[in-house]
Amino acid sequence: MDLVKNLTNIYIEAGCDEVGRGCLCGPVVAAAVILDESFKQNLVNDSKKLNSTTRLELDSYIKDHVKDYAIAELPPEFIDKHNILNASIHAMHLALDQLVIRPELILVDGNRFHPYPSIPHQCIVKGDSKLLSIACASILAKNYRDKIMIDLHEEFPQYGWNKNMGYATKQHREALNQYGPTIHHRKSFRLSY
Repeated sequence: MDLVKNLTNIYIEAGCDEVGRGCLCGPVVAAAVILDESFKQNLVNDSKKLNSTTRLELDSYIKDHVKDYAIAELPPEFIDKHNILNASIHAMHLALDQLVIRPELILVDGNRFHPYPSIPHQCIVKGDSKLLSIACASILAKNYRDKIMIDLHEEFPQYGWNKNMGYATKQHREALNQYGPTIHHRKSFRLSY
């Protein structure tokens, strides 16, 4: 099924998505994207449905062909203090804060969002597989976060973050049991199995 470009043709829409909610470590990352009317890219889809090569190829295309985009991250300490849902929503707010163009409608992947000042929003379950702006935000956020985890892997190779990106894979859980958590792990998450 092709993704729909806009929810409406009336408002300047910003699509928002986050990545890293279910990870045991690393930041949560969010992106906001405002599409250009002429944006065309048939490969864009929910970032979870694309391989890393395709996602990386789309990254610069998206950045070069949208009206505006922004990416924001929040560290494990913030997640531990405010919980992952609030951290995810706050990261989306931070991405929206960075947009040069002010949107008139915020489209959010998922079913929860805190109101953003003076701009209405609409939550769309599985929005990253329905709306192009949200799918683009999903790709930018995923690529940004993957790079962070690959860089952190150099410092902590035993956890396999260059492959699991901080998710609770068998290798990651075994390394946690053997070496314990790092400064990048979310202390409020269940880290022992």
